[in-house]
Amino acid sequence: MRVLATVKTALRALRRNKMRSVLTGLGIIIGVGAVIAMVSIGNGAKAQVEAQIASLGENVLLVFPGSITSSGLRTGWGGSARLMVEDAEQIAREIPGVVAVSPEVHTQRQVAAGNQNWFTRIVGEDANYFDMRRWALKEGAPFSEYDVRRVAKVAVIGTTLARQLFGERSPLGETIRVQNVPFTVIGVLTSRGFSMMGYDQDDVMVIPYTSAMKRVIGTHNLSIINVQAANAAVLASVQQQVTALLRQRHHLPPDEADDFTIRSQEEISQAATATSRILTMLLGAIASVSLFVGGIGIMNIMLVSVTERTREIGIRMAVGARGRDILMQFLMEAITLSSIGGVIGIILGIGSSKLLAALAQWPTLITSAPVIVAFFFSAAVGVFFGFYPARKASRLDPIEALRYE
Repeated sequence: MRVLATVKTALRALRRNKMRSVLTGLGIIIGVGAVIAMVSIGNGAKAQVEAQIASLGENVLLVFPGSITSSGLRTGWGGSARLMVEDAEQIAREIPGVVAVSPEVHTQRQVAAGNQNWFTRIVGEDANYFDMRRWALKEGAPFSEYDVRRVAKVAVIGTTLARQLFGERSPLGETIRVQNVPFTVIGVLTSRGFSMMGYDQDDVMVIPYTSAMKRVIGTHNLSIINVQAANAAVLASVQQQVTALLRQRHHLPPDEADDFTIRSQEEISQAATATSRILTMLLGAIASVSLFVGGIGIMNIMLVSVTERTREIGIRMAVGARGRDILMQFLMEAITLSSIGGVIGIILGIGSSKLLAALAQWPTLITSAPVIVAFFFSAAVGVFFGFYPARKASRLDPIEALRYE
């Protein structure tokens, strides 16, 4: 009851100077709102990156060509041309825990359909690529293992390529020419938008890797080997076994570095989300500065309030109020002001985040953690910056306070 009475007294004191209370609370309102909005933007960017990493598939290892040294010259990352189809086949055949392997080659070519043409990315994959990457089809069907074995001239295309070549009509059954080689469209992929690297994932033409190697690129080397493990528990073991197998197949002596590079999905995710995580922290830290500015505003107004109400404090002490009662009264005013500002700031921050997502198409993600932290932080600002004025009020001499004009 005593706390409730103190809160009511604090609210009455704040109502006596409505405009001043509102202007003082604006610092807290803007600070809390900015923290929630900025952290939501950072979390949204991080969630978007994580979703794109997840689109690689579950428990996937990517094997890239590495660096080789020839006559004392180091070629750098990707310089090795020793990833072969036989490597992929042996990984699938000999390593327990591997459930799927897709050899990959990729290039960029000008393609044509009718009187339309477009420069696009061409990716050669195995038939299980779509299941590995969890990439569903919008219409049609993926190519099969039989299509891969017979070097079939079939293709599954992205929505951007379909729109550029065929407009609004269905591309199924249509022919796309790549270097005068006709490929029949048998499927259209669902849209995935832009990747975290900034390229359009839907501007793609996926064909059997055998067709890409023999009919389009004319190579015997692979760009990537996609390896999917059975579960996360065996991923590290599979990575070690793939490393050992490829070193054995490439006849690498113990003192020679790998001529390939293996990246796990977890490593890619950590590297990709590191920037967005730092961005979130930076945005939150910058927005928090306005909370401290708001706290300084509260301290300033409370000091003014103590000076204005010196006579009132003297009267309260004269009729029996103790120093701690005066301390609690002014401290509660500061806490109440900052807490109300915190609640309004939370509403403003959530509303701003939703507005940004709707109008600017920015990815935002509102979670409970920053909302709770922002509210309690605003209350803590009231305690921290309100304590000194409250302590000053509680230490006033009653006789001097009564004499104050």
